[in-house]
Amino acid sequence: MTRLIVAAGGGGDAVAAAMLHAALYGDEDQAVILTYAWDRLLVDPVPGPRRPSDFTGLERVTRSVWSVPAEARPIAPAGSTLPRLAAELPHTFALIDPQLGAEGITRQLEELVSHLEPTSIDLLDVGGDILARGDEPTLKSPLADALMLAACCQVNAPIRLLVAGPGLDGELPIAQVHGLLGPLVHTFTAKDVEPVSSILEWHPSEATGMLAATARGVRGVCEVRDAGLPIPLTDDGPTVHEVDLDDALSRNELARAILSTTTLDEAETHSREICGYSEIDYERNKAAWLKDQAPGELDPKTILAELDQFEANARSRGVTHTTFRHLTEALNLDGSQRQDLRQLLISRRAEQYTAPLWSVVR
Repeated sequence: MTRLIVAAGGGGDAVAAAMLHAALYGDEDQAVILTYAWDRLLVDPVPGPRRPSDFTGLERVTRSVWSVPAEARPIAPAGSTLPRLAAELPHTFALIDPQLGAEGITRQLEELVSHLEPTSIDLLDVGGDILARGDEPTLKSPLADALMLAACCQVNAPIRLLVAGPGLDGELPIAQVHGLLGPLVHTFTAKDVEPVSSILEWHPSEATGMLAATARGVRGVCEVRDAGLPIPLTDDGPTVHEVDLDDALSRNELARAILSTTTLDEAETHSREICGYSEIDYERNKAAWLKDQAPGELDPKTILAELDQFEANARSRGVTHTTFRHLTEALNLDGSQRQDLRQLLISRRAEQYTAPLWSVVR
């Protein structure tokens, strides 16, 4: 038996897909996880998604689909979490190449379905921004999910759309996401997190990190991203809901507009017209800005003093937790220093580590 799980946004959605497989399908055969190689600038300093030509060591699956084995490597200066995921998880990670637009992704997905003949196909999105219209003021990254939704709706195969951790991506208010959800499929538990627990020690995904934390019982308010967005950690956090695929397409204006796109540039143009921006433009601008920034020093005494001030301010805002990604940026450190910062803080104040989050309440 082969289960195909499509990670709608790439990045942490691929990790959540491994959690989902363990929770719903247990010890059945390994899953094939179809995902973008699209990581944050903390991991990949090159804006936008990577394509097969950005890697060495890929393995061909179909005419236009390649898998990323543990031995694969991104070609510098690009970076990717996929080879390490492949090394630490038993699943096959198949690479989506969005450079040929929604039509290209549809073709890749159809080839993969024909080749694998999967027992089931799940399209998984953490947070629920795949259900956005496109004009919501809190929406930040609609393009990746819209492309995958547009492709999945055109494949001649039954695909189940699942939203895990409603509201945890900070893209849509939880109250708005709630009204769009269908039946409850599963509620993640601490046991479900075990297969990816080692991944969460290094993977930078904030949404999937909060999904795992809520499954472990963490509650409160978590501050994330460079802007310090507060995300409620509630009993809704570890839930997984089904949503009708056609209903999602009917709601998502961007996904409908890009159904017949044949290039990523074309899809970006539609995103600028409908949403007012492209998330890749944001990455381009931020990457250019980061080039001119001098990272701070990782001096323990200085960092701990700055951390004290950050935590005091965060508590005054009602925040109980934050991510190491947010701490890295808040303390003016470079993305490459995130793991060193994490190790420093855990070694000095282990009692504040509520894996994989950091508690600002002592």
